[in-house]
Amino acid sequence: MGRRKKQPPNQHRENIAAAAAQLFQSKGINATTMDEIAQAAGYSKATIYVYFTSKQEIISLLALKSMQKLYNSLAQALASSAPMAEKYQLLCQCLLQYQTEEPFYFQILLSKINGAPDDANYLPEERATYQIGEEINNLLRDCLLTGIANGELRPDLQILPTIFSFWGMLAGFIQLAASKEEYIAAAMGQSKEQFLAYGFWLLYRSIARCPEQTNPQQEV
Repeated sequence: MGRRKKQPPNQHRENIAAAAAQLFQSKGINATTMDEIAQAAGYSKATIYVYFTSKQEIISLLALKSMQKLYNSLAQALASSAPMAEKYQLLCQCLLQYQTEEPFYFQILLSKINGAPDDANYLPEERATYQIGEEINNLLRDCLLTGIANGELRPDLQILPTIFSFWGMLAGFIQLAASKEEYIAAAMGQSKEQFLAYGFWLLYRSIARCPEQTNPQQEV
């Protein structure tokens, strides 16, 4: 512990959060105790509470880190000057890659962002996570408005309802493909990639002004 005591407080928080994340992934959040987190991180339980007031605060920090990573990925994809259909595919691939590489954080992201951060009970990490979520919404709003102005998307789209609808549908669709991969192969004779490509295309057709007629399954 001598070397650890010399680390800055933020590093201690990172150490504890990293240990907690591993336990959350292996045991589940509800089944993991602060005693177990302390033992896994190599701290006493009393020391854990110096850096985190509760398990909820650790979860909130993990959710914040998750949202920051997703924001960076989406911002890079949406900065592309490609046509809207290609930009949409880049966005879908960002979400798919994120779920594939870090399914635990993907689940946290889906379950933790809710409400507005004006409640006195909100933790600072929760407020920051909410703000990044709003920044993601702004990225998507600008993308939709550009697509409408360019004549690539339907002009009657309601921006925020469209963002929330697509967020929910894409996230749920990606989760479904991950959990039902064997069924998709047996019942449909498709790979997960073919199933996702078709679903992404089908969703885009609902907002495109002149939907493509090519079935992407034929290209996978």
